[in-house]
Amino acid sequence: MVDLHAHTDLSDGVLSPDHLVDLARLGGLQALAITDHDTVEGYDLAADHARQLNFDLICGVELNTKFRDHPIHILGYFLEKPPGETFRSHLTCLQQARRERNIRLAGRLRRLGLSVTAEEAEKLGRGQTGRPHFAQLLVRKGYVGTIREAFDRYLDESAAAFVERKDPSLENVLSWIHEAGGVSSWAHPGRFLRDAGLNVGQLFAELGAKGLRAIEVYHTDHFPEEAETFRKLAQGLGLGVTGGSDFHGGERSRAQLGSLKLPLSLLEDLRALSRRAAGGNA
Repeated sequence: MVDLHAHTDLSDGVLSPDHLVDLARLGGLQALAITDHDTVEGYDLAADHARQLNFDLICGVELNTKFRDHPIHILGYFLEKPPGETFRSHLTCLQQARRERNIRLAGRLRRLGLSVTAEEAEKLGRGQTGRPHFAQLLVRKGYVGTIREAFDRYLDESAAAFVERKDPSLENVLSWIHEAGGVSSWAHPGRFLRDAGLNVGQLFAELGAKGLRAIEVYHTDHFPEEAETFRKLAQGLGLGVTGGSDFHGGERSRAQLGSLKLPLSLLEDLRALSRRAAGGNA
């Protein structure tokens, strides 16, 4: 079994990179992709530990962008080797944009009467700070009872304190991933598609024309019938198929690591797609 979508405490997950690898092995996984937001540091820190255990650890990343003026997430998988300095410099710029967003978010929370600073939230984030750390802070200060309430009342996209981040264009995100030798995949498309009310096949084809190489067909947010529709459409368009639990740990995880029980063949097919893409770019 494999899980190609999981987060560590270097972004908005709960577990350290080494602990996540250990959990994957204990759960019977044969391979795991660390796909933290805007950073590959979690993979960097866990890579030696995974090698010592002879465990197949995949370097991944999850990036925010927009498609048809709506936010979407793109996963990047670096199946042969981790990305180089050019790609990492893009991530540094995204992390700075995140920091600027956090300052504005803290200001908006204060205007709503909550005594919160970006510096307080940053103390809760090991590698980088995001909305989950603000949610933890709101719980600790007694403004809300749970992480979920913090998002519902203040932090989700439609909530009172939400601040939009300046994200790179879809074209830039895809080119960054591909130029670094990676494979791009649209993360949890079901979230977007249920709200959009648009033709799924048309959207997949449009993204494929822009250079997207795969679809995250299997995700804990997707109903089985949705996943089957996505799989058929993706394969019909020559797009790859990815999947994962989107594991964070703690309250934010809807499913346990490896809960989708995805076969190793999913990763093997993705590696074959990566090799074909590399050959086409040679």
